[in-house]
Amino acid sequence: MQIRLSWQHLETGEWRTPVLNPPIALGRVFERMPSTVNGERVSRIVLNGERVSRFHGLITWEQGNLMVTDTGSRNGILINGISQTRCSVQDGDTLQIANYNITISLVTHVLTTSTQQLSQISFNPKTDLPDPSISVATISSPTTERFPPASFLHPLQVSLQQLQATGLPIHEIEYLTIGAGLGSFIWADLLRISGIKSNQIIALGMESKPYNRYQQLCLNSQIPAYERLRSNSDSCPDNIWGWPSYALREAYTEFGKGGFSTALNLLWQVFAEPTFAETYTPRSGNVFAAIDREANRIHWSKIYRYGRVKSIRKTVDGRYAIAYSRSTENRRDHGFILARYVHLATGYPAIQFLSDLQAYREKTQDFKSVVNAYENHQHIYEQLEQSGGTVIIRGRGIVASRILQRLYEARQRNYNIQILHLMRSPKAQGNQFEQAQRTVENHFEFQPFNWPKACWGGDLRQQLETANDPDRLKLLEQWGGTTTANRKDWRNMMNQGLSQGWYRITFGTVEQVERTPQGRTLTTIREQGLNAHLQLEADFIIDATGLDAKVNTNPLLKDLVIHYNLPLNALGRLSVANDFELVEMRSLNGAGISFPGGRMYAAGAITLGGAYAAVDSFLGLQYAALISVESLATIPAPGLRKLKGWRSLLQWFKWAQNQPPD
Repeated sequence: MQIRLSWQHLETGEWRTPVLNPPIALGRVFERMPSTVNGERVSRIVLNGERVSRFHGLITWEQGNLMVTDTGSRNGILINGISQTRCSVQDGDTLQIANYNITISLVTHVLTTSTQQLSQISFNPKTDLPDPSISVATISSPTTERFPPASFLHPLQVSLQQLQATGLPIHEIEYLTIGAGLGSFIWADLLRISGIKSNQIIALGMESKPYNRYQQLCLNSQIPAYERLRSNSDSCPDNIWGWPSYALREAYTEFGKGGFSTALNLLWQVFAEPTFAETYTPRSGNVFAAIDREANRIHWSKIYRYGRVKSIRKTVDGRYAIAYSRSTENRRDHGFILARYVHLATGYPAIQFLSDLQAYREKTQDFKSVVNAYENHQHIYEQLEQSGGTVIIRGRGIVASRILQRLYEARQRNYNIQILHLMRSPKAQGNQFEQAQRTVENHFEFQPFNWPKACWGGDLRQQLETANDPDRLKLLEQWGGTTTANRKDWRNMMNQGLSQGWYRITFGTVEQVERTPQGRTLTTIREQGLNAHLQLEADFIIDATGLDAKVNTNPLLKDLVIHYNLPLNALGRLSVANDFELVEMRSLNGAGISFPGGRMYAAGAITLGGAYAAVDSFLGLQYAALISVESLATIPAPGLRKLKGWRSLLQWFKWAQNQPPD
């Protein structure tokens, strides 16, 4: 059984709430704690402070009892205020080590999630695009390839001499970000603005443009360049200051073209949203063009390096060794990068896919009739516009709403298009938090963004940051859920479809999906609240249930978690501190001194469940970058200066004039 350790740092007020499998070691120096006990891998928790011994205590399961043992520490362990050298503990007991009051609780509550069985569509490691022909299990992992070698994979720490013995190229750098997507771009951008040269940073990933994968997912889910994203006006990946916002820039452009009315409407929209006007969101094409401008300004082409990261290991001198591959079908090309400060921004590792639809595709090898919304499925709209037909939609979030709009547009060209929207259950009322409650119409729950706006920088952000783990789960349940934007034009489309009969909503649980002799799909469902079955025949099925960010879906992260026995939070994501650091991954030098040891940070959806809710949004990625870079500046990391006061103003002027940060 897993247990949760919860403690609050007395100086910073920060909560740490990792979920772990015993045995668990607690101490000041990671390397001084055992990696195994009685053949079992040990979860090692690092606690700072001179009163904490290098290996202070151990938590184990013994004959059904949870035991805490003082391993010869200088200052002892208090259990519920009483000094103990060895005793059993129960759910809710408090363990005190120096200034740390650690509450022990058995894991009995997890965030409520969908009851649907889900599988995944993985991103092809060579093309970085969704590929239904491969699965997570078939993606090459570090343990099934010749590279990295066993001498790299097996130890907890590797030496420079071990890497040199492989004969492979080794590159040394101070700052490395893994992923090279938007999260990496924003982190590298902030480093550049904060004084780091472009030759001191490497962004390792598969795509040269940081928005390539995101753009492709937008296009596949029917958000072309002229359509608007579900993002705020001042959430600007190209501009850490958020001013001028996208709305101001768009209004300025419209004003210059003579569109005075349009410009004024845009300004009114951001002033009056969301009470008196619909929330402003930027056009995707404008966002990508702005990122291109900033990428050129910070010399992203010098920062980016093509490569797929295979594995990460700590080094004996307090850095990280990253094994990466640049291999193609015709050429083997491997290497290592040594970095002191590492940033994980790997993004969503897979697309979520309903298991009954996956079973249908595996059985029939029909990848045209049944698709995921994030796959390229333009052929569906082309065939519907030409010949008409029936489509089943699964899911009811923002992606489903966008697919429905695209089908509405197709129907303007061919009225012989019918839409069946299959939902598991009705949605009578929206989530409520204190006095606020979301509105619901036609079983869609409305909210401008994925989370309430105060989650980004207001009271809700502060409330989540100071909450303990059980309270965080409750807050995420209340604030989260499947929602879509409240747009009047879209609501009119749905109401029109319902009244005219070409759009129908059906509730039920899918039991199987089959192929008819005529080549159509046949979905058998058990109707909601009835012990009856209904069969739905359609030409196409589109799964719009979302993306998957669980750590075990990503081979790199899975290897890292297993090898270092890293704690996960209750959502199965990486357990990070409030500054997004993976504390357990601190890399100390041989003397056990934390400075100038390495630090590792994470950002994006792989951190959901911690101190910040909107981790996978533009502004969430910016917040994670800002907090982590501030943490590095406090160490202080070499060459890094805090972005405050006159320096911030000077850098903004350089941004406005499109001058390099140097």
